[in-house]
Amino acid sequence: MDLSLSDEQRLLRDSVRRFLEHASPMADVRRAMVTADGFERSLWSRLSTELALPAVGVAEAYGGLGLGTIELGLVLEEMGRALVCAPYLTTTLAGRAILHRGSAADHEALLPDLASGASIGAFADESSCTARNVDGGWRLEGELSHVVFGHVADCLVVPAQSDAGVSLFVVEAAQQTVTRTARPTLDATRRLARIELRDAPARLLGEPGTASAAIARTLNEGAILLACEMVGGAERALEISVEYAKVRTQFGRAIGSFQAIKHKCADMLLLVESARSAAYWAACVAAQPDGDAGELTIAASVAKSYANDAYFQVAGECIQIHGGVGFTWEHDAHLYFKRARASASQLGDVTHHRARIADAIGLDATTSRSTLG
Repeated sequence: MDLSLSDEQRLLRDSVRRFLEHASPMADVRRAMVTADGFERSLWSRLSTELALPAVGVAEAYGGLGLGTIELGLVLEEMGRALVCAPYLTTTLAGRAILHRGSAADHEALLPDLASGASIGAFADESSCTARNVDGGWRLEGELSHVVFGHVADCLVVPAQSDAGVSLFVVEAAQQTVTRTARPTLDATRRLARIELRDAPARLLGEPGTASAAIARTLNEGAILLACEMVGGAERALEISVEYAKVRTQFGRAIGSFQAIKHKCADMLLLVESARSAAYWAACVAAQPDGDAGELTIAASVAKSYANDAYFQVAGECIQIHGGVGFTWEHDAHLYFKRARASASQLGDVTHHRARIADAIGLDATTSRSTLG
């Protein structure tokens, strides 16, 4: 499998990087993360209109750019570098879930607004809700405890258990039967919300009881895209570490000339590049139109589990290289560390994904823990 990028993909990556360097510098990130919404709608509007980023993964027939997981991964990688405060990943996953499960009518009704950025989506990766059919319409009941940017979403894509089995629904978030509450988070750059559904009217996607495969694919794609985002954050943490090591002096020498610091930076580089290889491979697997579901599961779990460890370790070493200043609120290093820790818990932690790999290749749980970490 060729993991090299095409000229068009490099252009997309470079365009997003240049845009974010000017439109979302760290000063703007710090301002946005303490607002009530946790992001600035002016930036979301620019992402939607100037670069059409919400349209990347949506088919052209519904107002999108018709690109796939590789291009989405490149966009998320750049957003991870910049620690962008925006509901991009969760809106993308909402659109992917609708794409994988919805009918042509669902696509026409829901995807154009998501592609244009007019509607902010949120995908709930929990199955704690129940659904019942009432007079030909569906009603949802339950609570979702940690929906990313759920407090600002316009449409919620929610898995729920119906009499027929697991189904997928779209809920309009502004209705009175939906209560949204922002939650305190370790990572202030990515907000979470608790969503309460009390007999909430919902739109069924596809046939009832047949959503398991679509949900699984959406979660796998989400794990891959989050891994790409984590690669971008880890790379930037390495860069600011190297930049600091070149200018910080001790005993009359730049600390970057000390062997211990050189070894740290070399190890960090190895982690970043290995995580990038795993994430790009997984994105390529997901981009195959007729790919094997088992291979996708393995690829997603390899990418997410490795990115979890790599980002957390690199962000931690970034703080160590900076010394005491790295722990202060004024320095960016701790923001990357908090994003690394929070992202490691989203869409499955290391234990979850390594257990999935073990199941897929026929290892029992005891063997998987001792062999895989």
